[in-house]
Amino acid sequence: MSFEGATKLIHQVCTLAGSTSLLDDIRAQTRESGISTAITRHDSAAIFDWLMTSFSYQGISDRVARSYLAKHGNIRWADIEASLRQAQPCSKLTNYWSYGECRYDKGSSTCSQPEHIADCAVPQHKLRNGRLNQTAYSFFLFVRDIAEGDLVGWIDERLREPRNAHGRTEAESAMERQERLLGPLRNVYGVSDKILTMSLSGLLIGAPNSHQNWRETGFGMIAIDSLVHNFLHRTGILHGCGKPHNYGPACYATGGCASIVRDASAQIDAASFNSGFPANFPRFVQHAIWRFCAADGLDICNGNRIDDRKSCENRYCQLGRKCQKWPLKPQ
Repeated sequence: MSFEGATKLIHQVCTLAGSTSLLDDIRAQTRESGISTAITRHDSAAIFDWLMTSFSYQGISDRVARSYLAKHGNIRWADIEASLRQAQPCSKLTNYWSYGECRYDKGSSTCSQPEHIADCAVPQHKLRNGRLNQTAYSFFLFVRDIAEGDLVGWIDERLREPRNAHGRTEAESAMERQERLLGPLRNVYGVSDKILTMSLSGLLIGAPNSHQNWRETGFGMIAIDSLVHNFLHRTGILHGCGKPHNYGPACYATGGCASIVRDASAQIDAASFNSGFPANFPRFVQHAIWRFCAADGLDICNGNRIDDRKSCENRYCQLGRKCQKWPLKPQ
C-alpha cells in the first residue's frame, strides 16, 4: 500500500470514528478531577494520584481495572509519604537511584531482599499486583528526588525549547519536546510507552490556557495499543509504509506504528472535523483508529470480529477495497 493510499484510508477512519468532542472530553475530565487546578497550584500530590490511577489500567481490561479500583481504592501520594516517614529496613527505599531490582511479587510475597519484606512499606498497599506497588514507589521517588517535589516545574523545564532549537521544523521540535519529557520517565519502573503517552497526553491537553506548550505537546502524543497495531497490520498499511514488527517497543521505533500515524496525521486536516482542533492532531488520528476497532467504540476491527488466522470476511466494512485484509496470524 502506498503512503497516499494509507493516508486516504486513515482519513476515512477519522471520518467514521473520529471523536469531534475529544478535546472537550479530555478537558472536562481534568477539570472535574481537579487536575487543571492542581497544575496551577503545582500540586504534585494530586497529579501523582491522578497519574497512578491511569497507570493502574496497564496490562488488563479497563473493566477489570475499574472494578478493582472501585472495590479496593488506589495508592495515594499521602500513603507513601506517611510510610516513608518511618525508618525503612531496606536500603532500596533510600532514594530514586537506589530503588532498583526490588522484584516484589504479590502472589508469592517475595522480593529481592526477603529478610526485610515483613517490615517493608512496599507490600503494605493492596494494589492489583506487585508491579503496581513497585511503580507507585518508583514514581513517588522520581517526583521527590528527580523533580524535587515539583512535577509541574519539572515538566515546564523539560518542555522549554533549548537555545539551539533554531532551524528545526515544527514537527522536529515537537518530537524533541516529547522525548525530553518521556525519556526520563521511561526509567520509572513498570510504565510502558503506551501508558506514558496515553496518561501524559491527557494531563498536557487538559492543562490551563496558560500552559500552551503543554497542550501542543499533548496534541502530538500517540498511544499505540494492540488494537491500533493490529489495524495497521490487517489493512496492509504497516507492510506498505513501515517496518513489519510484532506489537511492543518496535511500535515506537523508526518505521513503527507511531511514525506511520504521525506521518499520516500531518496530511490530515483535523480542523476540518472540529474547528477547535489543531490542523495536525496525531492524538485525534490515533484515537479515531482505536475507536474504529475497540469494542467500546465502533467494534469493527478486532479479534472478536475477525479470525486472526484468516483475512477479514466482513463484507459490510465501509473501508471496502481500500483495506488489504492481511491475516494477523496466518497459518
